[in-house]
Formats: sequence, C-alpha cells, structure tokens
Amino acid sequence: MKNKSTSFETEQIVHIIDDDEAVLDSLSMLLDSVGVHNAIYANAQAFLNSFSSDDISMLSGCIVLDIRMPGMSGMECQQRLEALKCPLPIIFITGHGDVPMAVEAMKKGAIEFIQKPFREQVLLDCIQHALQVNRDNQQRTLHALEVEKRCQSLTERETEVMHRVIAGQANKVIASELNLSQRTVEIHRANVMDKMQVRSLAELVTLVVAKE
Repeated sequence: MKNKSTSFETEQIVHIIDDDEAVLDSLSMLLDSVGVHNAIYANAQAFLNSFSSDDISMLSGCIVLDIRMPGMSGMECQQRLEALKCPLPIIFITGHGDVPMAVEAMKKGAIEFIQKPFREQVLLDCIQHALQVNRDNQQRTLHALEVEKRCQSLTERETEVMHRVIAGQANKVIASELNLSQRTVEIHRANVMDKMQVRSLAELVTLVVAKE
C-alpha cells in the first residue's frame, strides 16, 4: 500500500485496488494531477488489512476496484465490504469479458463500472460523482444520528404523546386515552416540539417519518 494521507475519517480519499502495478501508478498520477487524494493497493486483501473493522466504517471517499484479480476478486471484496458496513461507493473497472460480472456488481450496490481501456475524463467524472454520493450519504447518516439523539432525549411519556400526535390524535383524545389532563398533554407536546427542535407538526412528522 502506498498511502498518500492519514486523515481517513475527515478527508475524502480515492482507494484504488488493482493487481496491475502500471494501472495503479497511472491512476494515482492522474488523480494527483487534479488534486484528488488517493491510496493504492496491489490486491483486495491489502486494502482490507489496512483498516480495522471500526475504521473501515468511518472512511470517506470511494473505491476504484478491479473486478478480476488473483486471490480475492473484486466481487468477493465487495461482499466483504458490505459485511463490514463500509460506506465507500465502489467503481468497478473491468475487462471486456467481465461485463456480466460488472452488471451483477451494480445490482449489489456498485455505483458504476468502466470498461478497459477507458478515457481518463470518464474515470474522473465517475470518481467525482462517487465522492458526491459519499458526501450526501454521510450527511444523511449524520442527520439520522442527530434525529435519533433528539428522540432519545424524550421521556417515555413524551415519546408516547409524540407518536399519538403524529398519528393525528387531538390533545383531548390523547388526554382521555392516557388518563391525563389536557393541560398535561399540552405540556408534553410543547416539550416534544422543543426537544425535537421543530416549529410545526408538519416538520415533526417529516423528521420522524424520515428517521423510521
């Protein structure tokens, strides 16, 4: 492995995995020329050995992965990465005869596949797209974690009231079914809106439904 950076969690890095050293060097030089941080690996196992299972789930960037390699194939590597919950989008690079495998890889979540030989700009466009997908996925994950944190700040009663409010029940009905005063329900409801950091019922519904 020739690693170009150590800031794996905060900096997006393009991880290139290919058993052809000439391909690794040329792709690394290409990415260097446009200022894209990258790391190269001679095989899939070398990439997997570079990170703990915890670290691999925190990586930022994307993977450019050769589909046919001695030892662990690109497809097998994709399965291992899925099991490890690796968040990096995968771009497969393939030989002409590997297209059926590449199509199968796409069905299993790969973001793109490119047939060799390919134009440099085609690869760069795919990589920029993959990096944007990675940024969008990270933002969604962080947002979901923030919403979960807000939900966990609710008391058991507030959570119960929140779900009834979202289901469309009026305060009077909630009070009757939970054997509470209407004023108490109003207080719980206000606490829910405050803790969930929303200003309207529509906003609350959108937030909770998106989380679930």
